[in-house]
Amino acid sequence: MLDIEAIRDQVRQALSEDIGSGDLTATLVPDEEQLSARVMTREAIVVCGTAWFEACFRQLAKSITIDWQVEDGQTVSAGQTLCVLQGEAKSLLTAERTALNFLQLLSAVATRTRRFVEAVEGTGVNIVDTRKTIPGLRLAQKYAVRCGGGVNHRIGLYDGILIKENHIIAAGGIAAVLQKARASAPAHVFVQIEVETLDELALALHAGASMILLDNFDLAGLRDAVALNQRIANKSALLEASGNITLETVRAVAETGVDRISIGSLTKDLQAVDLSMRFFDSPVPRSLG
Repeated sequence: MLDIEAIRDQVRQALSEDIGSGDLTATLVPDEEQLSARVMTREAIVVCGTAWFEACFRQLAKSITIDWQVEDGQTVSAGQTLCVLQGEAKSLLTAERTALNFLQLLSAVATRTRRFVEAVEGTGVNIVDTRKTIPGLRLAQKYAVRCGGGVNHRIGLYDGILIKENHIIAAGGIAAVLQKARASAPAHVFVQIEVETLDELALALHAGASMILLDNFDLAGLRDAVALNQRIANKSALLEASGNITLETVRAVAETGVDRISIGSLTKDLQAVDLSMRFFDSPVPRSLG
């Protein structure tokens, strides 16, 4: 569920960053000018970020109307109109870039996620995100992953336990750290441990681990890990593959029998999708964004 107040705060900060003491270029436009604009995509995308887009305009002029022709999570083709806006020209121009920035970034996350999800279709494997997000946009990017068909891992450090190599060293070993985690974790909080070798996996399974991250295992190692989980724990532990997995390799990883695959690049390595906003029935020949 979207946090409307969080969206408003993010938009408020973004607009303040862009506008500062005032939009100097918008002063060239008459105060009374009312115009219409169309937002289009130049490429096939999965739409995401409509709430952030709307909030950018609403904070400057509540009278602006936005007629959406798509919704979050929808796949659209190149050249398709996403929405039509109408209202005060100055506010349309001032909010344009910030609004498009949100829509382009979040649609990029959703689009990339959808490609990974489609690549493993039929395997039963979930595509999972990570905490490798843009600071300040964690919840927005996690929402975009869901729009793309992916699954959220923990939102932050507060809602899940992921025991990594340094935690294991500091806490005295795999068995010891798992015991401490189970003793301290609330009932609704999952406990996951990261392993880097089959020997570490065996230790984790014998210690009763129920959720294990297989870090940078090759395909043969992943298949061996799945088999080991079957022998020791009757396949009761959930296995997650992670580490340098690409669109080209994700299908083969899924076919090893793991339960899910975490992909940091869903939110980390992004190229914003190509959108444009253009006025029509207007003396302004092109966008000033």
